Amino acid sequence: MKYLIIFFSAFLLVACKKDKTTVSDKGTADSINIVQDSAKTEASLGKILVETFPFPTEIKECSCYFAKNKADFEAEKYIYADDAGKTAYMKLDGKRIAMKLISSSDMEVDEELTKEIESDNYKISVKGKKIKHEEALLFEGTLTIEKPDGTVETMPIYGECGC
Repeated sequence: MKYLIIFFSAFLLVACKKDKTTVSDKGTADSINIVQDSAKTEASLGKILVETFPFPTEIKECSCYFAKNKADFEAEKYIYADDAGKTAYMKLDGKRIAMKLISSSDMEVDEELTKEIESDNYKISVKGKKIKHEEALLFEGTLTIEKPDGTVETMPIYGECGC
């Protein structure tokens, strides 16, 4: 009887070791899946996702803010906003980012609006033409976003600048 218990215990010990080998094989399969997931992320490169966001609370006074079209502008679905001096805000590729405003044209001198914005991952150019002059200036134009990998996204914009 004693030998039977020892034999049975040894058998269980060997059986448990085989299960551990199976578990480690699953770990290897998980690692392969992680590599495949990151490959899918790289495959999605080539398009810049531009999302709408509410008006930034950081902007207190003068500002420019744009939507993709007049209907989105009236619904307050903005894709770009700046504080008319230092910082521009956008939501790109799922992240809301604040970027340094490099240059901006003087809108009182001519009918054209130009802005250049840069961050580590994006270079943005805003070009617009004044369509209405009231307390705030309404503009229509284009917004161009460039990434270091050469990806470029251009879209129409509609919005206003004012204090």
